[in-house]
Amino acid sequence: MKMHTTLLGAAIAGSMLIAGTAVAQDMQDRSERTVAAQSESDQPVSDTWITTKVKADLLASSDVAGLDIKVETTNGTVSLSGDVESQAQIDRAKAIATDIEGVTRVDTAQLKVGPAN
Repeated sequence: MKMHTTLLGAAIAGSMLIAGTAVAQDMQDRSERTVAAQSESDQPVSDTWITTKVKADLLASSDVAGLDIKVETTNGTVSLSGDVESQAQIDRAKAIATDIEGVTRVDTAQLKVGPAN
């Protein structure tokens, strides 16, 4: 009976070890597939992501009145509108937007020099 209990315990411990190894391997495989899919994606950056990134970078810049600039993105084309204090701010806003991944064009026609809000 004692030997039977010992064998049963060893069998259970071995099963748990094998199951734990299988789970760990599965998690590693999933992680590797996720990283590979993210790094190899040919999907274009979404317009929503571009808009969010441009707006965040404008707000982070001390050279631009980011709160006064509206940002819209359609098919990678970023349109900036609003009032800024100088042509230099228009140029800087355009440069910031142009540097964002996925931006194909920046339209500043609706960005005017005037009293910023």
